[in-house]
Amino acid sequence: MTALVIRADASTAVGMGHAMRCLALAQALADAGGEEATFVMADPPDAFVARAGRDGVPVAALAAEPGSAGDAEETLAHGARWVVVDGYHLDGDYQRTLVDAGARVLVIDDYAHLPRYHAHVLLNQNAGAGEDLYRDRAPGARLLLGPAHALLRREFRLWDAPPADTPVVARRILVTLGGGDADDVSSRVLGALALLDEPHEVQVLVGAANPHRDALDRAASAGPHPVELIVDADDVPRRMAWADLAVAAAGSTSWELARIGTPQLAVVLAENQRAIARGLEQEGLAVGLGWHGDLRAERIVAAVRELARDAGRRRELSRRGRELVDGQGAPRVLAALG
Repeated sequence: MTALVIRADASTAVGMGHAMRCLALAQALADAGGEEATFVMADPPDAFVARAGRDGVPVAALAAEPGSAGDAEETLAHGARWVVVDGYHLDGDYQRTLVDAGARVLVIDDYAHLPRYHAHVLLNQNAGAGEDLYRDRAPGARLLLGPAHALLRREFRLWDAPPADTPVVARRILVTLGGGDADDVSSRVLGALALLDEPHEVQVLVGAANPHRDALDRAASAGPHPVELIVDADDVPRRMAWADLAVAAAGSTSWELARIGTPQLAVVLAENQRAIARGLEQEGLAVGLGWHGDLRAERIVAAVRELARDAGRRRELSRRGRELVDGQGAPRVLAALG
């Protein structure tokens, strides 16, 4: 029997975060004893299928309507010991169908958006996630809460390089705004960084699902600073360690940056990231830039310039991130599944 069947989707619209954090579970499972995991995905992107394939994790294309009873039936047909559910469209009715069929269910959530969860284990890896969020929404579920359970892929789990020295002034900036970046916030950030007077080096991580390559190419070549676009990077921890600071989406990437110790300015790209961004600021893990639609060049420039010149603040953000995120979240979650 397959140990885990993972029901998660990836696209320009939903991004790659759900699928990539679940891939961390599959990797940790294989590393712990060679048991198998399988993804079930609606319209699986070729890039993700290839990425999962490098880890020996198969991806099955869903035939039914996502979130439907047929979706649940297809997922159950894989005969897993546990079903992992990660997606806001996979609602309480969907979860209940799995549970009623006898499946053991792990639900991954970010912001307690459902009135009722049906799960044996519920995971919310975000700062600020407390039992009060789920006490009445997930009765009987074992709760795994907070960044100690952050699902980070193998390259982050095994990362053992010491933190870089904190420069007096930050000159190297990483921009990483999700695997899809449907609204092309990356180009807007590049336009703002071009207004900085001081010389900087900029790297931009571009997901394979990003549809805005032409606009990014134009934005990268228009400014005074050298800009490198890296598509579907296979050395993300090294890129993060290179940076003196990062402008990043408030999501799974936040925990990766925290693990590496890269100071970050967090942008909210989707409604579910609002609570994540609040938690990051409250825990001293990031400087918040707010909702992407309200973000203006002047705000980006001011925030980057202030953090770039404040070595003490950057040093504290780095320390706090490494303190809260040790990279071992995926093994902890697997241990809870038994």
